Amino acid sequence: MCPDCHHQLGFWDLIPVFSWLGLKGKCRYCHKPISPQYPLVELLTAALFIFSYAVWPYGWADIGIFQFAVWLGVSTGFMALTIYDARWQILPSRVLYPVGVLAALQVVVLTFAQRDWQVAFGALLGVICLGGLFYALFQVSGGRWIGGGDVRLGVVIGLLVGGPAEAILVLFIASLLGTMFALPSLITKKPELTRRVAFGPFLVVATVIVYLFGASLINWYKTHFLLL
Repeated sequence: MCPDCHHQLGFWDLIPVFSWLGLKGKCRYCHKPISPQYPLVELLTAALFIFSYAVWPYGWADIGIFQFAVWLGVSTGFMALTIYDARWQILPSRVLYPVGVLAALQVVVLTFAQRDWQVAFGALLGVICLGGLFYALFQVSGGRWIGGGDVRLGVVIGLLVGGPAEAILVLFIASLLGTMFALPSLITKKPELTRRVAFGPFLVVATVIVYLFGASLINWYKTHFLLL
């Protein structure tokens, strides 16, 4: 619906980018300006789709096509979660649950298609590493350090990335990104600038990196630091 007049929008009002351009950035009904953030998010989602296609590491056999279709759905949900968490510090369940279903579906299909129960076992360990850690932090802090939405997001990411090493890498990259974001406030000694920064967007960005480049990053680490 329109954020100003709350008129329910039709499908012709919701065609990504083109509807906004066709209406010249104004609501069809109340004629008030529509923020350019909406087409910007749509363009960023399209850019993520194109980037994922360009670097897709899982091949284009039948199972690779299936994974790519799942990934497009997950990416759309991730974009919505990023915006929600960045603006309102919430991770809505009605977005998280469908993304979780897609992630679980991927685990089931890959397990049976590859006839490899290690796929399911790795996903379970990923859930324990991320979801379990976040749940422990949530319980210890009484919800002050991390929210319930982050716990559910941790479970979804653990299912999606498919292993404990990948889950730990997501946590490392997200923490690194969050630290880099907070550095200006630490340097200027103005902690109020980042006091209410949501962690979800950093987790999402880290998940995108690990899902698309995780195997290469882990192999690089093993080669250069573990001498394997």
